Order: sequence, then structure tokens, then C-alpha cells
Amino acid sequence: MIVKQIKLSNKAKEQLIRLKSKTGISQWNILCRFALCLSLKEPTPPFDDDSPTDSNVEMTWQVFGGEYQDVYEALIIQRCLDDGLGTDPNVLSKQFKLHLHRRKDRVAAYENKMKKPTDILKLTLNEL
Repeated sequence: MIVKQIKLSNKAKEQLIRLKSKTGISQWNILCRFALCLSLKEPTPPFDDDSPTDSNVEMTWQVFGGEYQDVYEALIIQRCLDDGLGTDPNVLSKQFKLHLHRRKDRVAAYENKMKKPTDILKLTLNEL
């Protein structure tokens, strides 16, 4: 388990609220999974930006990852190894949070083009 609890910033919460209405995807965890995957596929590590966790949106690692939580954990571990950061639990937790917050902004930037749930998948596949 990378983290026990995930808490988002108010900015992230507002972005996700808009995305929920645009895409029809009603669960925070699913939108956050897309954001994480978009960030992990970027060639560079995320900037170290200490995003605040000042919203009331919280979820456990189990809720975030669902039945694929082991897959998300393996992806984060592999990315940290690829970036030469190692697998210290504090590094994994920090990198997970940085990746999660980095790509919410990209998803939010495309919100006007999103009309249905499959549009977020197209963004992940660079087809939007």
C-alpha cells in the first residue's frame, strides 16, 4: 500500500467536479486513476510542488485502486525505479501524490472537449 489515505486539494476538487459533470463519470477514484496514468506515461518526473490537501475529498488506497490497487502500486514502484528514486515508502508516497496532482491539471485543460465518459480514455491514448 503506497498510502493509507488520499486527500485532494480544493483546486483538484473543483477540477474533478467539472470533469464529473462533463464526462458523466461520477466517482472521484476513477477520475484520479486516469490522472495518475496520464502522469506516469509522461517522460519526465513531476515537479516537487507540495500541493495542499485542503479539501474534504478523501479516499483510502483501497478505494482509489479498487481491485487493481496492486497494479497501481507496481506502476508507481517501477516509475520510481526508472526515475532513480528508489523504493523507500516515503518516496513512493510522495511520488504518488505528485503524479496524481500533476495530471489532474492536464485532464482539466481538456474538459471542454469532453462530452462522454469515453473522451477521458481518448485523452489517455492521445486521441483527443
